[in-house]
Amino acid sequence: MSPHTTSTHRFLDAVRPDRTDWLELPPQRGVRAARHALRTRLASWQVPEEVCANAVLLVSELVTNAVLHTLSERILCGVQLMTDARFRLEVHDGDLTGRGIPERHPGLDDEGGRGLLLVREIADSWGITRSALTGGNAVWASLGTAS
Repeated sequence: MSPHTTSTHRFLDAVRPDRTDWLELPPQRGVRAARHALRTRLASWQVPEEVCANAVLLVSELVTNAVLHTLSERILCGVQLMTDARFRLEVHDGDLTGRGIPERHPGLDDEGGRGLLLVREIADSWGITRSALTGGNAVWASLGTAS
């Protein structure tokens, strides 16, 4: 499974606090906190509920992957309203092994291993790069704001 990529790997612009929100998450409570914070931020930007639900599912899967597959002591989760019609999510872990994200091929009876398959189906585009903020993986996904 290879991610969709763009020609540039730029991170969220911290210069626009009205259009960017970052959250530092402890791994043991990170997924719930990320879902709640993202839902609150997207509602403040008046993103339609259907799109918000998809974004919450995306961030849940990305943070879950960071919690389950890395030994990160902290996870950074960010969202930025890129234009009035598009936003971007980023999850940065602290995995310093350089392994990247393992490719999974879940069987029909497996209970896990489908997170990035969901990301691929829901996101308009997504990708993985090394994080300049944590030194680990930075997994990003972009979505349009229209439902």
